[in-house]
Amino acid sequence: MSSTKVLTQQHEGIATLLAFALLPLSGFATDIYIPSLPTMASTLQVSSLQVQLTLSLFLISYGISQLFIGSVLDSFGRYRLSLICLLIFAAASIVIANTHNIYLIYLMRIIHGFTVGTIIVAKRAYFVDLFTGDQLKHYLSLFSIIWSTGPIVAPFIGGYLQTAFGWESNFYFLALLAIVLAVLEYIYSGETLSHFSAFSLKKITGIYITMIKTASFSLGIVMLGLAYTMVMIYNMTGPFIVEHHLHFTPVVAGYSSLILGFAWMVGGFIGKATINRPFFKKMTTNLIFQVIFVSTMLLSIQFISSLYTLILFAFLIHVTAGYIFNNYFTFCLGLFPKNAGIASGLTGGITYVIVSFLSYSIIAILPAKDEHHLGASYLVLTILSALVMFTIYSRHKKAGTQVTE
Repeated sequence: MSSTKVLTQQHEGIATLLAFALLPLSGFATDIYIPSLPTMASTLQVSSLQVQLTLSLFLISYGISQLFIGSVLDSFGRYRLSLICLLIFAAASIVIANTHNIYLIYLMRIIHGFTVGTIIVAKRAYFVDLFTGDQLKHYLSLFSIIWSTGPIVAPFIGGYLQTAFGWESNFYFLALLAIVLAVLEYIYSGETLSHFSAFSLKKITGIYITMIKTASFSLGIVMLGLAYTMVMIYNMTGPFIVEHHLHFTPVVAGYSSLILGFAWMVGGFIGKATINRPFFKKMTTNLIFQVIFVSTMLLSIQFISSLYTLILFAFLIHVTAGYIFNNYFTFCLGLFPKNAGIASGLTGGITYVIVSFLSYSIIAILPAKDEHHLGASYLVLTILSALVMFTIYSRHKKAGTQVTE
């Protein structure tokens, strides 16, 4: 591995900024074409569920890749693989922009998922490679906040690109973004892994089993999946509700998604601000607020149906989801510092597998029709979150321990 370019201390600051800049890539890959979903369905002459499947295929491949890529990165390094994946991602984006074959788009979205999964796990591990203690905890707590810039900015850009140049321009934008970041990575970044683990399938399997058997880790991942599914449910149904049911333009759909992306960031900031508060107490309080917001949304729909009430309640619910995600993501990634790549991959991988299956299943039962279906979807996820939280509470009360960060 001596031929691998090593990160220099001179470029560490810029490389760290680039690592943060790459974290929102998954958000960009899903959210930039959200305002274009109705147009894509019409142009490609497919159903709304078929075009929504492009999101689900990305999520499941993104999740599955993270399940195994962490061990590969721990054995072969972070830098070279993530650089190659950026270029493959760009190429796949160009292919999507130049085809109207839905099945080819499905294939390219699967490639998107695998490449982005590799890049994101590599960049999460980057921070564990270089930082320790309170500084590492600080950076880990910033992850969900930085990531949320993707869902904030991407649909805003996508709405205008859709209106001015058509849905294909979203994927040209993704290709250009990936190429620019790849060039900057090549110039300023480098390998951060100092000790390359031997790639032993038996040893790696043992580490995976140990992590999964750690109840706080596995239940934490379930909470991550439920929290992000709330966001993904809106991403997959919101544009159809805004454009078809409420009769607004793709630009308005883009602004709506931007506002809800900001809600996720607000939840992350509140999570960071309360990082030292008693874990279970603050998570229970947050869940109570979530139940109140979802219940009020379902009641208000009986009397008023408008874009403003839709965005207001979705905003409040997404803040609580962002809070859950920030707290549990920091918690899960900090549990196994000696196997950062595997822990990062396993956390993200299982989370997104949960999100892909759960979100697609819910919209198949409750399709993108109106606020009633969206509110019902939120209610299902809130009930599931309450059940998982009750399980966490019961386990720790029985063990006589307290969840702490």
